Amino acid sequence: MATNKELRIGLIGCGFMGRTHSNGYLRVKNFFPEQQYKPVLKAVCARTESKARAFADQWGYESIETDWKKLIARDDIDAVDICTPNDMHAEIAIAAAEAGKMVLCEKPLARTYEESLGMVNAIEKAGVKNTVWYNYRRLPAVTLAKQIIDSGKLGRIFHYRANFLQDWTINANLPQGGEGLWRMDAAVAGSGVTGDLLSHCIDTALWLNGSITTVSAMTETFVKERVHQLTGNVQPVGIDDACSFMCRFKNGSLGLFESTRYARGHKALYTFEINGENASIRWDLHDLNRLEFFDNADQSVLKGWRSIHVTDGDQPYMNRWWVPGLGIGYEHSFVHQVADFMQSLETGGSCSPTFREALETNQVCQAVLDSAAEGAWKTIH
Repeated sequence: MATNKELRIGLIGCGFMGRTHSNGYLRVKNFFPEQQYKPVLKAVCARTESKARAFADQWGYESIETDWKKLIARDDIDAVDICTPNDMHAEIAIAAAEAGKMVLCEKPLARTYEESLGMVNAIEKAGVKNTVWYNYRRLPAVTLAKQIIDSGKLGRIFHYRANFLQDWTINANLPQGGEGLWRMDAAVAGSGVTGDLLSHCIDTALWLNGSITTVSAMTETFVKERVHQLTGNVQPVGIDDACSFMCRFKNGSLGLFESTRYARGHKALYTFEINGENASIRWDLHDLNRLEFFDNADQSVLKGWRSIHVTDGDQPYMNRWWVPGLGIGYEHSFVHQVADFMQSLETGGSCSPTFREALETNQVCQAVLDSAAEGAWKTIH
């Protein structure tokens, strides 16, 4: 029987990701009742008191702060969850680690590889538990893909290809920066689609297919100037609206990645396909409970792509939910990550991806941006 040890959460930032994390904390005890640790929503921090209060009332946080430093200094906070824009990740994470707090951080780890490395060093020096919210790993179909690859069923891997397509910035009058649009401001976000969308693709690829060794990339900013929402001034746009890159993996396979916010008709099309010597797999976020699988060993008259509906109790995480045939959604990936983090507290293990593991994703992102800027292949050491 669960002993219900408390893990007292301090959430910093209460936008979209703050909602997804809070939902994960609230639901985990219902669907993973045997776990020893139970999240307690102790405090939420936002810049304004009214926003923090409204969020706390909606999600059940016991108290509020408007200064993240005060939240970190509190004795009744065990873990700090960072859901701020990217430019604040490093300062908050380092301060939390130095205060002895566990740290959970939204992706990407930081704006640059150098910032990320400072975070990793601080976390490892303090020896505190940590994880980064690359949630797509914990969708059951993606986890099943990992199990299939690790079993050797695909054989030698030849190709990995992925894309993440959106269309929400196809508007020359859309301002950059400020609340809701900080992802359009390079000073805050660090980059455009590379850090925001391709980081998800890269994290999944590293997890499924191993390290990337070299990259060759190109980026494009389709609208060169935009009004900044905070100042009202027209200024150059520093983010990448689109990015494509080729790469080589350490295992010898070739990779092809594409991301854009200029693909009309796509709101969040994230797909990957992996081709091996013996079999292939592919997945589409729009049909997230399905994994497609092709096995060359099938009898010739039956050979073809099969669609695996990932809802059975013997498939990853699904024994926690409903009955076979009934799917789950995007939000459940965060419940699973909370559950895995709580489990790591019991076992003493780590909850992947750790800051150290997420650093590799930032290293690849940095190489991609450098390659595009210089028009040259980049080696990742």
